Amino acid sequence: MTTRTAPDLIATLEDIGCRITGSRRRVVALLEGKSGAFGAEELTAALPGVGRATVYRTIRLLLEAGALCKTSLPDGSPRYTRDQPLHHHHAVCERCGRVEEFRHSSVERLLRAVKSEVPGTVVGHKLEIYIVCDDCLAVRPA
Repeated sequence: MTTRTAPDLIATLEDIGCRITGSRRRVVALLEGKSGAFGAEELTAALPGVGRATVYRTIRLLLEAGALCKTSLPDGSPRYTRDQPLHHHHAVCERCGRVEEFRHSSVERLLRAVKSEVPGTVVGHKLEIYIVCDDCLAVRPA
């Protein structure tokens, strides 16, 4: 069995016909070093000299290409993560914005059951569970 890995972001952009500028390379280098969730403004702040529009446009292109995953905090603020090649869902800490990915067989069974019960074809879904993570609970219990 082959293990699938997260896509190479520069190759992803090249595959969809994007020009690879120096600024875009800097955005991608920062993204490739990210292990958790991030916001677009965090990237902008970490990349002096790179235009805000370039950061947002690169995020949008990588979202459309399936290389990034977007989720939202309870207040609606978007957070992004590098997309994992396997189907997954998100648990989002409502205090710190941390995003954890999870897979669970019961959720997958539920999705299959829904597909068989709804008229028409299911073309997508989004499941986000809002939590208070252990780190936040350690600082201030719920």
